[in-house]
Amino acid sequence: LLSPVVVAFVTNRRWPTSKAAACILAVGAASFLVPAAVPVLPVFVACSVVGMASSAAIIPLLTQMYQDNYPEKERGRRFSRTVMIRIAMAALFSKLAGDALSGERLEGFRWLLVVFGGALGFAGFCLARCPTEPIPHDGRAHPLRALRFARDDKVFRHTLICWMLMGFANLMMLPLRIEYLANEKYHPGQILSVGMIALLTGVIPNLARLVLSPVWGHLFDRVNFFALRAALNVGFAIGILAFFTSNSFWGLVVGAVVYGISNAGGDVAWSLWVTKLAPPERVADYMSVHTFLTGVRGVLAPAVGFACVSRVPLGLLAGISCALILAASALLLPEMKAGRKARPGSALVEEISE
Repeated sequence: LLSPVVVAFVTNRRWPTSKAAACILAVGAASFLVPAAVPVLPVFVACSVVGMASSAAIIPLLTQMYQDNYPEKERGRRFSRTVMIRIAMAALFSKLAGDALSGERLEGFRWLLVVFGGALGFAGFCLARCPTEPIPHDGRAHPLRALRFARDDKVFRHTLICWMLMGFANLMMLPLRIEYLANEKYHPGQILSVGMIALLTGVIPNLARLVLSPVWGHLFDRVNFFALRAALNVGFAIGILAFFTSNSFWGLVVGAVVYGISNAGGDVAWSLWVTKLAPPERVADYMSVHTFLTGVRGVLAPAVGFACVSRVPLGLLAGISCALILAASALLLPEMKAGRKARPGSALVEEISE
């Protein structure tokens, strides 16, 4: 939600984007080290919020860095490698951290906070060594100035609307996956173990993400973005429908695999799509609008999902979610055919002309 403010702040101070991101991560690192040293609940809560927010606040700055440093024809492929590393390390550390806290060893959380702080600090050190330039601007940037691009750029606005429909539907159903598996009322007579729930909601989807990330990175560089996004939407819809309407283990596995495959493409498309539409010097601004709206639906969608599931059968709610996703795909169809709607000289025009 604070992304436009962060980008405006960095722009006004003429900081190179990678250096600014490194400073923000330094704040995040300190936010984890403080509660490790002072394990008091209010301090822990406040610092955890700041620490987690710091890693989200730098996303538009990182996208600008990718724009500046990754060749256009290889941007998706190179970014997908970082996604693979991130997924593999998250899976490994989740296992190690879970083992460290198992049994009666919960007091070890302070050492985990030290690891979190060290990881953010080292990430900031690495970012500071990446070459980037300050974001260009004409006059002092207003904290919410980036929102004007959604008003002025028709293609950008149209795509944001489609993304809002799709993202809201997806985020509405995401936390309900555990509810669906853990609540016996959805599977009478069957009680799934914690390990089985973790397998279906974490291990299987992430394995599919890990394997398919390079494929989607390659496709992002080679095919029409709007066609790619529509294909991903269909995959998300199939994955949600298969998962929430299945009464068999293999049906749940199929839903988890399809969802993971779509998520692999979603990682790349979500992080890089503005590089296809935005002028090179405005990538951070465009991305800040996108992440701001992601925050809006990230706050609202899960609450709406849990409010609805107490009144609407879960299968029907999954169907409504799929309808929203397919509606988002249908709205993209005109953009697949209309290269003239993209700015002259943009990557999208060149891509469609090929």
